[in-house]
Amino acid sequence: MNKEEYKEFVDYLFSLQDKKYKDFHSSLVLDSKYEIIGIRAPVMREVAKKIAKTNFEKFLEVAGDKYYEEVMIKGFVISHIKDEKLFYKYFKEHINKIDNWALCDSFCNSIKIVRKYEDKYFKEAVKLSLNKDEFKSRVGLVIILSHFVSKENLEIIFDTLNKIQSDKFYINMAEAWLLCDIYIKFPKETEEFLKKNNLNKFTQNKAISKIHDSYRVSKEDKEKLSKLRRV
Repeated sequence: MNKEEYKEFVDYLFSLQDKKYKDFHSSLVLDSKYEIIGIRAPVMREVAKKIAKTNFEKFLEVAGDKYYEEVMIKGFVISHIKDEKLFYKYFKEHINKIDNWALCDSFCNSIKIVRKYEDKYFKEAVKLSLNKDEFKSRVGLVIILSHFVSKENLEIIFDTLNKIQSDKFYINMAEAWLLCDIYIKFPKETEEFLKKNNLNKFTQNKAISKIHDSYRVSKEDKEKLSKLRRV
């Protein structure tokens, strides 16, 4: 993709614009530095899928960062890379561009290649989770949530959550989301963690609230967890 083709690409993105969706999504993605065109995620995934079958490296080099959708599509293109070394190169570059929950979560959910290299990427995710930057930390937490919740990893996950000392909203929400998912799979172990931990009050209570919202948790268990709310 040369500069002229890139301009055509941006024009194409605007042809996919849904103005009502733009208004709706803009209200959900606040404080992002990127301009939102207004394209639904399934459409962007299809665009990325087509690009991934072409000279995607050229696209990743030439595509800009002005528009939210550009960054999202680049993330989806990276998720299609099958060469692990090449994936890792673009992964490390891309996470520096993530500045909101939507770019974070969509990207992290999509990078299934990390499951083939669990030892490397679980360690990478733990390291990112402890980063002071709000969205690097969230990237790490959502990668763990999406790909690495297992019995074998519980001790390290709980230890990581205990080490995160942050009151940043999108970190705390990711912690709560992760704890809810772990509870559904490993209720006994997670209940013990919720009884004694280093979480702040907001994260502890939000995790319990998310568990309460789940249809996969019994009424009796929800009532038991309610006693662990902090006041």
